[in-house]
Amino acid sequence: MAEEMEDELQRLLDTELQAEAIVREAELKRERMIQQALEEARSMEQQFEARVPELRAAFIEKAEERAVQAVAELTRRYEERRVQLRAQAKEREQEAIQAALALLLDPERS
Repeated sequence: MAEEMEDELQRLLDTELQAEAIVREAELKRERMIQQALEEARSMEQQFEARVPELRAAFIEKAEERAVQAVAELTRRYEERRVQLRAQAKEREQEAIQAALALLLDPERS
């Protein structure tokens, strides 16, 4: 009976030692995973930082393209409006000339 108890205690001790070994191994594995994740995060951050100038340049290029398009559109609208105003001015000029001639030719009409 004492021998059975000793065998049982030895098995419990062996099991406890195995459990501790499993826990240590799991902790080491967890630590390696954490370190790997941190390294990957640093690497990704460095890759992003390396791309910042490229991203900025692409953004500036697109902004400049939009600005050029906006200026072209405003120039086109301005030109259309200038043509309209010039045409209206011509019409009014002809009307004014005709009214002035009418007054000069028939002063009593006023």
